[in-house]
Amino acid sequence: MRRYNVIIIDDEINLQRTLEILIHQNCPELDLRGKANSAEAGRELLQNNQVDLIFLDISMPKENGFDFIASIPKDNYSIIFTTAYEEYALKAIKANAIDYLLKPINPMELRDAVTKAVSILDLKREKEEVRKIYNESLNNLTQQIQSDNNQITKITVAGKLEYRIIELKTVRFFEADGNYTIIHISGLEKVVSSKSLGEYDNILDSPLFFRIHKSTIINLNFIKGFSTYQGYFAVLDDDTKLSISRRRYIEFRDAVGAFSKSVD
Repeated sequence: MRRYNVIIIDDEINLQRTLEILIHQNCPELDLRGKANSAEAGRELLQNNQVDLIFLDISMPKENGFDFIASIPKDNYSIIFTTAYEEYALKAIKANAIDYLLKPINPMELRDAVTKAVSILDLKREKEEVRKIYNESLNNLTQQIQSDNNQITKITVAGKLEYRIIELKTVRFFEADGNYTIIHISGLEKVVSSKSLGEYDNILDSPLFFRIHKSTIINLNFIKGFSTYQGYFAVLDDDTKLSISRRRYIEFRDAVGAFSKSVD
């Protein structure tokens, strides 16, 4: 079994101890190299230890988790954020395909997060492109958190063997494909994401996007019109027709009207 060295950075001592126990019980591939209660102490751990994986609290005094990320080189680590809050920061983390755990930490969620994090770490070490995208994703995350408008503008899409950053303004629509999502981009390109459509529905908080059907989220910028002839359909600027569920039609029509006024 390949082994990975980890550290915990969290100002809550009880959380440190709980996470240490859960790691010991559920993650035999991890070796805990140290715990820190501040970003400054965390940097000391990195200087004095060979570290692969960092469990990082978001909310800490003086320097928060994002300040810490901005202060260290990112090539050698995978990050798992820990947080107690369902907030905009969590949406930004999800949008950037960075692993996270909600407090109190669930053992199964810990196991899943560690599996993903070490998989990303192995890919980063094998492929320079994955390393670049992961680092850019962390930078995007920091910028989005520090932005005043609290709008997600880019997403990091995780596929089976690759990662890709996509600007949301280029996405024409999201289409469910089982537990996966097909992202249709300007230029008729398609990218398959391992996230479900429901996960994207929770991330997208922009009036630019509207869920017209259980299987489709549409970018209103690409709407050419809509039709009620023999069903309810949204028509894109390339004449693609997408079904609108009957119960969502009136809300969709109102959203298009409001969006058109905002553009004017």
